Amino acid sequence: MLKIGLTGGIGSGKSTVAALLAERGALVVDADRIAREVVEPGTPGLAAVVEAFGPDVLTADGSLDRAALAAVVFGDPAARARLDGIVHPLVRARAAQLVAAAPDDSVVVQDVPLLVETGQAGAHDLVLVVEADPETRVRRLVGRGLSAEDARARMASQATDEQRRAVADVVLDNDGDQEALAAQVDRFWVDQVEPARS
Repeated sequence: MLKIGLTGGIGSGKSTVAALLAERGALVVDADRIAREVVEPGTPGLAAVVEAFGPDVLTADGSLDRAALAAVVFGDPAARARLDGIVHPLVRARAAQLVAAAPDDSVVVQDVPLLVETGQAGAHDLVLVVEADPETRVRRLVGRGLSAEDARARMASQATDEQRRAVADVVLDNDGDQEALAAQVDRFWVDQVEPARS
């Protein structure tokens, strides 16, 4: 099994790269998707979040109100650390289950936005980092409905490009178009993935 850690700042294009790798046969384990699963209604994760932050982080139907929770934790490092302490272990445990269930000859891509921040780089055979210019990222995030101020705050709460590059085996530049990114993913697959598998 070849384990690839995929990371990059919010708005850099990780999801696009993950999809391109999946098209080439990789099994993608998406930490963001798992992070949503572990706090669905009825889960111990959601119960722990409500215990830590109160019932105001729930919607009327009992699901997590992400905007309300974000408002509580993004400006408060201690609250953010408390949330991370609840969610990150649950995400890691579920990701480990998915990886363990994969066939032995799989190329497993773990899409982990906070790979550097959570010290997980060493758990992978290769670390692939997606980068894009900060203003490009802000523009993309505004296109997804965030304010420019919120986008910059979220970017500032993550590792820097320099910190990500320090653990990277390969850095993909996503300031160009989709074709340019796909060509870089192809090159990564041919130069790094295929030799490692053989």
